[in-house]
Amino acid sequence: MAYTAHDWQQTLAEKADYAEGRMRRGSPVVALGYDEGILMLSVYRHQPKLYEIYDRLALGALGAPSDLEWVRQFAVDFAHAEGYQRSAEDVSIQRVVGFAISPAIKRAFSDPSRLPIVLRAAFAQVGDAPEHDHLFVLGYDGEFRDHKRLACVAGEAQAEARMAHVLAEVRVHNRKSAVQAALRAWSAGRWQPETDEGTTDRGAATPSLEQCKATLDDELEGGAAVEAVVLERGTRRERRYRAITVEVGDAW
Repeated sequence: MAYTAHDWQQTLAEKADYAEGRMRRGSPVVALGYDEGILMLSVYRHQPKLYEIYDRLALGALGAPSDLEWVRQFAVDFAHAEGYQRSAEDVSIQRVVGFAISPAIKRAFSDPSRLPIVLRAAFAQVGDAPEHDHLFVLGYDGEFRDHKRLACVAGEAQAEARMAHVLAEVRVHNRKSAVQAALRAWSAGRWQPETDEGTTDRGAATPSLEQCKATLDDELEGGAAVEAVVLERGTRRERRYRAITVEVGDAW
């Protein structure tokens, strides 16, 4: 039987539905720039979601654990090969995403015989000044976009819109205010309001501060933990990437 253009489009639509369905209840990831660097934050139960790629470069993602590990290892290998063949200063998140990972994911998504890479990821590169920071968001179809100051990934577009709305209303200058904003944004993305009939209303408006707090409290009481890392801008340490401890009570 001939494989038509319509069949191909139908296959892509089915693969998109499959990927989006797998990620719908995934824990969001927030990347937020501030004066001293870039903060990445999420909440996880079993597998961490935030990883170092190379000096100044980091990854945060939700999706299938095996796909996340494949992308992480691919990014690390490519970045180190770039650093060896060129120099450490030449390793950029734009090349990691645009020249290595995006094409590979696009090939998997467009191949009718392969399952899609179930992943939505945020990539960060800290610069010498806030205006030199780089943030990218990459989807399961291989498409990516660059962002200024903040980037959010969640299992649904409406959740990302709520997160972006929360972050657009705040201006952060230090790590404490960045953590506060990121926790509230994560909670807004994770929040699942219910209609009068008891069903989930995914298109609902941005939750209140009290609803955000209740959402995060429920996750932590259920055994989840907050995960946060920073890419430090002016540190004298050899590594810019550092895991930090978050005091959840300070967010409210």
